[in-house]
Amino acid sequence: MTALVIAEHDNAHLKSATLNTVTAAAACGGEVHVLVAGEGAAAAAQAAAQIAGVSKVIHADGAALKDGLAENLAAQVLAIAGNYSHLLFPATASGKNVAPRVAAKLDVAQISDITKVVGPDSFERPIYAGNAIATVQSGDAVKVITVRGTGFDAAAATGGSAAVESVAAVPDAGKSSFVGREVTKNDRPELTAAKIIVSGGRALGSSEKFNEVMTPLADKLGAAIGASRAAVDAGYAPNDLQVGQTGKIVAPQLYIACGISGAIQHLAGMKDSKVIVAINKDPEAPIFSVADYGLEADLFVAVPALCNAL
Repeated sequence: MTALVIAEHDNAHLKSATLNTVTAAAACGGEVHVLVAGEGAAAAAQAAAQIAGVSKVIHADGAALKDGLAENLAAQVLAIAGNYSHLLFPATASGKNVAPRVAAKLDVAQISDITKVVGPDSFERPIYAGNAIATVQSGDAVKVITVRGTGFDAAAATGGSAAVESVAAVPDAGKSSFVGREVTKNDRPELTAAKIIVSGGRALGSSEKFNEVMTPLADKLGAAIGASRAAVDAGYAPNDLQVGQTGKIVAPQLYIACGISGAIQHLAGMKDSKVIVAINKDPEAPIFSVADYGLEADLFVAVPALCNAL
């Protein structure tokens, strides 16, 4: 029984979600192999070989794999899938794009967004916006799985010494082409990898107030900035800052929610944070039900005071 982790990378560096997925793969039992598919991705393959617990790295290098197009990456996975009992993808935009294609081609049911490995064929996953946990069991010969990164600790990025094996890259499927990529430049930590996140909600009232109140606190703490869906929908913050079921799932060491009521959709995206601090003037706000520390106060007074005290 051997598990294959499909690495997420930019052809030079591994994305952090890969390390969490390796931990999930190790819990399935047996050996853990990692597939690094890209163009000029030798550095990413060598980084994968250093991950603790990985016994082999499969490196496929070809022009068709450069931009991670789902059709081509799925074909690469399928080319070697017969050697594995478990195929694990990070539950990221990329992983969610590729995994269903692989599952469909293998004619198996995908097991989505797992947060715990109960056994080689049994897994836990959240349902109803995280309000219930389902245990699912699969009788399929090959398990195609997406892994919620916040449910597993990251494997150590160093300490391993896996062999790197090169395989032939698949040709371009010709079904899609890469047009361009617009990347938001940000000096702050990326939301899903940040250790500290400060998030603002609709109570901030405007994009000007959002920046005026949240930016100094984030600067003091070296934190990433998040936002509730209500704040994003109102135009106070850009879409890529949204935390929640339809945004980004985060689990930092510290999460500070300012003026966020705590709708189910938002709680589903951050309630696994290690320490949650809520600042809200409504004592009945649902966010207080998951907060480790709650401050019933006007955020326009409390947040500047907190900044001054730091």
